[in-house]
Amino acid sequence: MSITIPALSPSASSPRQDASPATSAAHPEDAALVGRLLAGDEAAFAGLVEQYHGRLVRLALAFVADRATAEEVVQDTWLAMLTGLRSFEGRSGLKTWIFSILTNRAKTRGHREKSSVPFSAFGDGHTAHEPAVAPARFTAAGSWSAAPEPWIDETPETLLLRGEVRTLIERAIAGLPPAQRAVLTLRDVEGVASADVCNILGIRETNQRVLLHRARSRIRAALEQHVRRDRC
Repeated sequence: MSITIPALSPSASSPRQDASPATSAAHPEDAALVGRLLAGDEAAFAGLVEQYHGRLVRLALAFVADRATAEEVVQDTWLAMLTGLRSFEGRSGLKTWIFSILTNRAKTRGHREKSSVPFSAFGDGHTAHEPAVAPARFTAAGSWSAAPEPWIDETPETLLLRGEVRTLIERAIAGLPPAQRAVLTLRDVEGVASADVCNILGIRETNQRVLLHRARSRIRAALEQHVRRDRC
């Protein structure tokens, strides 16, 4: 990837940068980084790209059909971030702001190419009737007929240390419906707060909870199958 950071330092024709919203409202670390970027610090930009580029590609893949398109969307995101940096007001973290830019561009690109979930699929989690857990796993009385597979002597943390389990989880995430994948990636992979996820994706808190629960249930089911095969 090759993006040259534009000349962003203040000039006579530029808006005043002293007392800007970014420096007054943002987290101190974000404010310092924004200041370096506005001053044209290429090392600061390179570090930001190194930290987030792969993570942005992963999120973009929830909206577009292939990695090449995702890479293009991410490059567009970096350019948009740089050119719009003076508008960053610090109301959310810099990471959340970058994810918002990425999501808007990825949605637009996927919609234009008709290769992504329609925007309406993010609008109301209650319109999708997919159960979080397969009904066949319950008896008529509502108890488990096939209870969740116990971890026994392996905690989720020790399982994650095994390479094949990490690969399994990555495949399971990649196979999620786009809306679930986007929510799970932001909440559980990137650690974005619930309210910020709702703002990034343009969904209600109730919908976000439904999508996240369904996504986690699918990942859990994939892990159960893996553990069951190991014990056979």
